[in-house]
Amino acid sequence: MERINKKIMKLGTLCYINNGQQTLMLHRIKKENDMHKGKWNGLGGKLKNGESPEECVIREVKEESGLTIIKPSIKGIITFPAFDEIDDWMVFVFTSNQYTGSLIECDEGVLDWISNENIYNLNLWEGDKIFMRWLNDKPFFSAKFIYERKKYIKHSVIFYK
Repeated sequence: MERINKKIMKLGTLCYINNGQQTLMLHRIKKENDMHKGKWNGLGGKLKNGESPEECVIREVKEESGLTIIKPSIKGIITFPAFDEIDDWMVFVFTSNQYTGSLIECDEGVLDWISNENIYNLNLWEGDKIFMRWLNDKPFFSAKFIYERKKYIKHSVIFYK
């Protein structure tokens, strides 16, 4: 009998917290063997069993930054087939402009409030430079971003009204 490789899609969240003039970004420079090493990302992480995307994004932001986000707003869903050359990811993308608390030190990198006009000057994934522009003025989206060996290849997107 032939064995079937059953790969399970990993689920994650990503959140961009904005204070009106700046966005909180994470410079991934601390962890060894980090796929995102050297890149700037929003905050987020993997869903735990039984956790909703909203519960996950609130927990992950708190763990990584010390901030408690209030009423995170879901903006879209992105699928990344074999992003790390192994696993498929589905990521729920959120924004938040309401939060309480103070920043803490993050185990994964350095947190910094980046001026909104300087965001695209950071070392971002190429796909991030595309979808981050959809977060404020576009309707809900479902997108698929293809990368090969950490290089952006193409994307597709559907915007919902």
